[in-house]
Amino acid sequence: MADCIFCMIANHEIPSNVAYEDDKIICFHDLEPQAPVHVLVIPKKHIASLDGVTQEDKDLMGHIMCTIPKIAAELGLENGYRVVNNNGEDAFQTVKHLHFHILGKRKMTWPPG
Repeated sequence: MADCIFCMIANHEIPSNVAYEDDKIICFHDLEPQAPVHVLVIPKKHIASLDGVTQEDKDLMGHIMCTIPKIAAELGLENGYRVVNNNGEDAFQTVKHLHFHILGKRKMTWPPG
């Protein structure tokens, strides 16, 4: 999609601090990190949100989920990390391109408040 900022990052039209990349996904550091380690994992294929995932995307989604632990390990998140997806406006999705946040090295209180 021509006007999608994440598509422009995936196509290297906009510079980013890339943490991982392969032929299907790219992972880059968030410009406004919410944790000491905060990266975004996006498919290179434009999918607007989790609601836009189809049967055709099942291999891509499996690849994303299987690659997230590898990315987390490369980022030194050996004691755990969060994976977050905001799906739609009511969930505060601000960029209309499917993405997963990996956040780590943050002390959390339980229960979260």
